[in-house]
Amino acid sequence: MNLLEQIVARAKANKQRIVLPEAEEERTLRAADRVLADDIANIILIGNPESIKADAEKWGLTNISKATIIDPLNNPRSEEYAQLLAELRKKKGMTIEQARELVKNPLYLGCMIIKTEGADGQISGALSTTGDTLRPALQIIKCAPGITCVSGAMLLITKQPQYGENGVLVVGDVAVTPIPDAGQLAEIAVCTAQTAKSVAGFEDPRVAMLSFSTKGSAKHEVVDKVVEATALAHELNPDLKIDGELQADAALVPAVGAKKAPGSDIAGNANVLVFPNLEVGNIGYKLVQRLGDAIAIGPVLQGIARPVNDLSRGCSVDDIYYMVAITACQAMDAK
Repeated sequence: MNLLEQIVARAKANKQRIVLPEAEEERTLRAADRVLADDIANIILIGNPESIKADAEKWGLTNISKATIIDPLNNPRSEEYAQLLAELRKKKGMTIEQARELVKNPLYLGCMIIKTEGADGQISGALSTTGDTLRPALQIIKCAPGITCVSGAMLLITKQPQYGENGVLVVGDVAVTPIPDAGQLAEIAVCTAQTAKSVAGFEDPRVAMLSFSTKGSAKHEVVDKVVEATALAHELNPDLKIDGELQADAALVPAVGAKKAPGSDIAGNANVLVFPNLEVGNIGYKLVQRLGDAIAIGPVLQGIARPVNDLSRGCSVDDIYYMVAITACQAMDAK
C-alpha cells in the first residue's frame, strides 16, 4: 500500500465532515462524487442546490445525493452566523451588515460551519486564490493554540528508500511564510512534525533544521536564527525529536551525519526537513521533484486550529480527491 492509499485508508477508518465551498465547479463536484462513492468522508457542498443537482445529473454523478448541500443565499442559519462573525470581528470594525454579506460568501460560510462545529475541515482553491482561502480561515478559525503563523508542508515520495521514512520525507515551509523569524521557524518545525504524524503516518518524526552550516561549521546571523529556532521548538514541544543546524547531507546520510554531527540522534536519520526560509523551501522541493523524479503532495496548510487547505487553480479531480483524505487525517488530529 503506497502513501496515498494509506492516507485514504486512515480517512475511511474515521470519517470526517469536509466542506467544499466551490461545489458548482466541475472538478470539485466530480471529486466529491468519488469521495462519497468510496466512503472517505462526509461531504458538505456549498452552492445552489438546483444547479448542483442538475450538474450531477448531467455528468452522471450518482453519489452527490449523499452530500449535504447548503445554499449560501438561502441558509436558515445565516443570521446566526452573521451575528457570530460580527462579534468575532468587532475589534476590527466589522458591522452586522458587513457580516451578513460575508456569510453569503461560500469561503466564509464554510469557515463559520467549522467554527460552530458543523464540519471538521475545508478545501478550496480550484476557483479561489490562496489569499481568499486563508483570509476567512484566519479571521474565523484562527491559528492553533501556541501558533502564530501558517505554513505549508510538502510530502515528497522519492525513489531513494534509504532516506527519510522508506523514501518519504515531509518538508516545510514551502508555501506561505517568506522569511520566518526564529519563533516562527520553531512553530513551522513543530507543525511540520505534526503533519508528518497525522498525514504521512510517521510514528516517529525526526526533524532536521536545515542550514548551510552543521553544528557551527560556519558563522552567520542566518545560522544563529536556525540554532535559536531549534531551541525554541524544544520549548514548544519538549518531546519533539529535533536537531540543528544541519546541512542537508548531514541530515539525511548516516555516514555524513556521523562525521559532521557526532552524537546527534537526528543527523543522518531525519525524515522531516525544515527549511530556513520559503525561498529555499520552494526551490528545494521543486528541484527534488523534477530532477529526482519524486512525487510531491501538497502543500498541506498547517498552523490553523482546524484544517483549511488550498488547491492550485490548475488542480485535477485526483488532486481534490486526495486533498479531502489529507484534510480528514489532519482533522482527526486537530480534535
